Amino acid sequence: MPEDAVQLKDYLLQQLVADGLVDAEIAVEIEEEHRRTGNPVRDLLIDMEVLTEDVLLDFIARQMGTYVVDLGTIVVSRDVARAVRPSYVRMYNVVPIEARDNWVRLAVSDLLSPEIVDELNFVIGQDRDIEYVVARQEDIRKLITDLYGTATDSIGDMLTQLEAELEEAGDTLTTAAAGSVIDLEQMANQAPIVRFVNLVLYQAVQDRASDIHFEPFEKEFKIRYRVDGALYEMSPPPRQLALPIISRLKVISGLNIAERRLPQDGRIKLTIANRPVDFRVSTLPTQFGESVVLRILDQTTVQLDLENIGMPDDIYETFVYDISKPNGIIIVTGPTGSGKTTTLYAALKRLNTIEEKLLTAEDPVEYDIEGIIQIPINEAIGLTFARVLRSFLRQDPDIILVGEIRDKETAEIAIQASLTGHLVFSTLHTNDAPGAITRLIDMGIEPFLISSTLEAVLAQRLVRTICPHCKTPYQPQDEQLSLLGLTREQVGDRPFYFGAGCKECNHTGYRGRRGVFEYMRITEPVQELINQRKPTLVIRDKAIEMGMRTLREDGIRCILDGYTTVEEVLKYT
Repeated sequence: MPEDAVQLKDYLLQQLVADGLVDAEIAVEIEEEHRRTGNPVRDLLIDMEVLTEDVLLDFIARQMGTYVVDLGTIVVSRDVARAVRPSYVRMYNVVPIEARDNWVRLAVSDLLSPEIVDELNFVIGQDRDIEYVVARQEDIRKLITDLYGTATDSIGDMLTQLEAELEEAGDTLTTAAAGSVIDLEQMANQAPIVRFVNLVLYQAVQDRASDIHFEPFEKEFKIRYRVDGALYEMSPPPRQLALPIISRLKVISGLNIAERRLPQDGRIKLTIANRPVDFRVSTLPTQFGESVVLRILDQTTVQLDLENIGMPDDIYETFVYDISKPNGIIIVTGPTGSGKTTTLYAALKRLNTIEEKLLTAEDPVEYDIEGIIQIPINEAIGLTFARVLRSFLRQDPDIILVGEIRDKETAEIAIQASLTGHLVFSTLHTNDAPGAITRLIDMGIEPFLISSTLEAVLAQRLVRTICPHCKTPYQPQDEQLSLLGLTREQVGDRPFYFGAGCKECNHTGYRGRRGVFEYMRITEPVQELINQRKPTLVIRDKAIEMGMRTLREDGIRCILDGYTTVEEVLKYT
C-alpha cells in the first residue's frame, strides 16, 4: 500500500488507493470532505466524478469476492424480508434478497470493513451463514422502503419485537448483577442487549436527537431522547435490564464496567446509515444504579457554516466584520444548550485558512475540525484552561478559542493574549450580552482591561421552529401581545403561527431550532461606562440606545416572520 494511503481512515478509500484506482491526494481530499459534510465516501466518489457507480460497484464486488446484481429484476418475498430485522436493515444499509433456515443473502452498496462484517455476523448471522452481493444504492433504498415501509412506521414494531426477546433472556441476563467483570462483559455482549442498544442509538440519530438519557429508578428504567431541546420518552425496557444495557454502553465507550461508584466519561464512534456519528458518554452513580447520558455529535445535523446559523443580516455582517479583526476578545454568552459552541465553531471554520494558525482549548472537544489544533481540557491531571492558554502563547497562534472563561486567571491570560496581538474567542454563562461585563468585573478583572480588549459580546438562545408541514396561522389575543410588549397597532393584521401537530413532527408542532441573538459591540460610549464600573442596566440601556436589539426583540422578529411561537419566545427570552 502506498505510504499516503496509511493515513486514510476510511476502509473503501484505503482499498481504492492500494488498487491504484484513486490517487492518494484525491483520496485525502475526499476523506476531508466526508469528515466535513458527513456524506458517505462512496457517494462523494461518484458526485466528484472520481469513479462512475458501475466501476465502483465492480470494484466492491471484486474486493468482497462476489458479483453485482440488478435488484430491479429480483422479486423479494415478505418471508425473506422477515429474515432480518428492520432496525439492522436501516442501520447497516443492507437488504436481504434470499433466505433459508441457515443462510441469508444480503445486498450491499458499499465496501464493508472487516469490523462491520463481524458485527453483521453477530447481530444477523448467529446460526446462519451470510453471503453478500452488490447492488446500486438507489435500488437498495427503494427495496428497503417497499419491504419495511418508512422508519417511523416500523420503529414501534421493532421495539416490541426486541423487548419480547429481552424479556425472554431477562433472567439469564441479570444473574451477573453482583458478579465479576467477566460476567458483566458476557452479559453486556448478549445478542438481545447488543441489538437493543444499537436500535436505541439508531432511532435517536434518525429522530435528530441531541442527547439520550438512560435513567434507572426503583421500579422502572426510563430512556428519553432530547429533540429540539425537549425530552421525549420512548417505550421503556424491563427494569431488570438496566444493568446489562448500561454495561453495554460502558463497554463500547471504553469505560470501566466494574466501577459503579464514581462518574466516568467516554466516547463512542459508530457508523449509522453510512454516516459517522460520535457519542459523548457520561455516567453518574445514583441511588438505583448508574444514570448514563449520551450527547450525539452528528455533524450532518449541525450547521457549521456561519451563513446557516440563522443570524439576522445586520448582526451577521457586523459579526463577520468583528471576527476579521487581528486582535481583541469576542465572547458568546448564554446558558448550556443555547448553541454557543456551534456559533464559535462556525466562526472558526470561516477563519480557518492556510495563513492562520488556530488553537482551541475545549472541555470536551465536540467536533473535529480539519486544520485546527484542538486540545481537550483535563482538570483531573491539572490540564486547566489557564494552563493550556498559557502554553498557547508559546505556540505562535493567530486565533485562540478558550472554551469557557471560568476564573480570574483564565480571563487575565485571555486579555494578555489579546493585548499581544491575538484574536480570542470564548464563552460565559450570563443571561444577556451586557451581563458579560459585570461577570468579568466580578471575577476581579480591571475595567480598563475589559474596555480596551473586548470587541463584542453575542448573547443567544435556541427556540424551536414551527413544523412547516402543519404550520397554521391565527390572530393573537391581546393578552399574548401584552406579554410580548406589543400593541394591536404594531402588529396590525399580521398573523401569528403555531404547529397543529402532524406525523412529520411527531405531533409536537415543532421541527428544528433556530437562534435568537443579541449583539453588543463595545463602542466608545460603552467603554466609558465600563471604566466607570456602571451596573449592567446602565450599560444595557446605552447599548440599546446605540442600536442593540435585545433577545426579546429578536424573538418577536422570529414570531412575526413565522419561524416560531409566542410560547417559545416567552420561555427563552
